[in-house]
Amino acid sequence: MPDLNIVLIFGSAPDVTEIRNWDLSYFTSRVAINNAWQVIPDWNYLIFPEDFPKDRRPQLPAGSNKKLITADEFVLHQNNFGGFIYAGGTMAFTAGYWALGALKPDIIAYVGCNMVYALESGKSSHFYGHGAADPLRNDMTLQSLEAKSNRLMALANKQYCVVLNISSLLESRLTFPRLASSDFEQFFKHDKLLANQNQLLDLQKVSMALAAEKKLGYFVPSGRYWEKFINFDPVKLRMIDDIWMAV
Repeated sequence: MPDLNIVLIFGSAPDVTEIRNWDLSYFTSRVAINNAWQVIPDWNYLIFPEDFPKDRRPQLPAGSNKKLITADEFVLHQNNFGGFIYAGGTMAFTAGYWALGALKPDIIAYVGCNMVYALESGKSSHFYGHGAADPLRNDMTLQSLEAKSNRLMALANKQYCVVLNISSLLESRLTFPRLASSDFEQFFKHDKLLANQNQLLDLQKVSMALAAEKKLGYFVPSGRYWEKFINFDPVKLRMIDDIWMAV
């Protein structure tokens, strides 16, 4: 097996239970978001926001090699990639930026993070039943999930990291290239995957978007951007999203 650092990030969408049947040895690290730690026992990291209820967090025994990633750690890494206002204030993206900064992967593979929620009666929105559709809340940093997805892929590309969506669901708000779970050996063709990702991106527009963010100068070091909403213009943020959509 090539010496690649491959990170699996998994959320709570109903399709996440498929990973119970996967060969997880392909992944160097397995990062669960919020309640998703309940899906498989052999996760390495659990990342969750400050308001994640304590009674939903696992109790780790002394000497456990698992690690809980809280705001004390992920805010620093997210700030290094421009902060929550530009990156998007939902954990699917926060987990990606934390992984980029802390784990420095060659590949990030997402599953259970499509951010598409069933509206039909009787259908579950999450693997455990019904939950809050956090990415769809009224939040000016989440006006375009697709724009934020493009941004994450572009910044990962700058670190020679490939970002993939390995969900089996057809619909997704993530814009990353797809890879079937039956084709994990494609991970070993990292150079080819990276070249394909690089071709997808308009690097001139990536530079334009990053320059627009820098010029606007929106930044909250604490990560608690919602306490400063009065200082930010959603129209100006939407204009930057439009550039990210065009990359």
